[in-house]
Amino acid sequence: MSIAAATIDCLKQHRLLLTTAESCTAGKIITLLSQVEGSGACIECGYVVYSEEAKQRLLGVSAYTIKTFNLTSCEVAREMAQGALRDSPAQVAVATTGLLGPDSIDGIPPGTVCFAWAYHLNGAVKVFSRKERFIGSREQVQVLAAEYALKGVVRFLDEAVGR
Repeated sequence: MSIAAATIDCLKQHRLLLTTAESCTAGKIITLLSQVEGSGACIECGYVVYSEEAKQRLLGVSAYTIKTFNLTSCEVAREMAQGALRDSPAQVAVATTGLLGPDSIDGIPPGTVCFAWAYHLNGAVKVFSRKERFIGSREQVQVLAAEYALKGVVRFLDEAVGR
């Protein structure tokens, strides 16, 4: 079973809707999920927010956070995920922001991706984040990051519900 199919099964089992806020993965997370039959019952919406301005305007990421921590930061990813949840009836959000390459920017090496997973369950929001580095072409990094993001949806759900 693919990670996308396992994620859809998990969302269906728990009767959860998912939204995404994708920068460097550019919609790959939603694309992988949409390839699974019946996934429409679990996908609410997906944002692709490449620019700093789009992250601020559409998801409410603060200019202070971007300036202080950089666009490729767990802090920005966390605000992206929380912003996607605020604007959606979904209970689960996953966000990605990072550098595909080929060059380093501000000392951040290519292939660096920051992730956040936010869960709005039982009246509370819990957010988890991670920073990873993937090696490969732009497309390979996008796919690896999207798959990692999906694994996190399932991985952090137990912690989010307090199990």
